[in-house]
Amino acid sequence: MPKLTLADITDLRAYERERDEFRRGVIDLKRRRRVGLGDVVTLLFENERTIRFQIQEMARVEKLITDEAIETELSIYNPLVPEPGQLCATLFIELTSKEALMEWLPRLVGIERSVALRLADGEVVRSVVDEDHEKQLTRDEITASVHYIRWELTPDQVELFAAGPVTLVSDHPDYDRAVELKPDTHAELLGDLREGG
Repeated sequence: MPKLTLADITDLRAYERERDEFRRGVIDLKRRRRVGLGDVVTLLFENERTIRFQIQEMARVEKLITDEAIETELSIYNPLVPEPGQLCATLFIELTSKEALMEWLPRLVGIERSVALRLADGEVVRSVVDEDHEKQLTRDEITASVHYIRWELTPDQVELFAAGPVTLVSDHPDYDRAVELKPDTHAELLGDLREGG
């Protein structure tokens, strides 16, 4: 699947006309692509539609109307549109209080490198941190609450993924969790792996 281009992003007036319907569809899509990994971490597996929605909403809220402004958003978010053999996700550390943030963000340093997919034969495919995102992580003693990660699978690993089941795991020393992908999520992600997002 090719990355998004300027032509894929609708201008603000046209987007307002399509927004309600597009938003409903993306909310339903995100339901199938969101995976809770324990009580604190959630992953949203991104694709072309989720990223287009993100860019459209950013343009709407920030009143981005120039091609240059939209191109900047495209350069930030296009790495999250998976190519065949890839899965891309936004990892959220979902905390609602200052106390929880102060407790968990220092404890979860390195969480972005501690997430993996366990395939049908037990093989583990570890996440890779988006290079541009990693450059912005400047503190060693506390983590960010949002991370951009991806998985690179070989053709044989894609077939093992297809055979299922697939388990999403965290082996972080302070956050050891695992969850098996639900059938609708598995099907969505297999489509990304085979055709791109």
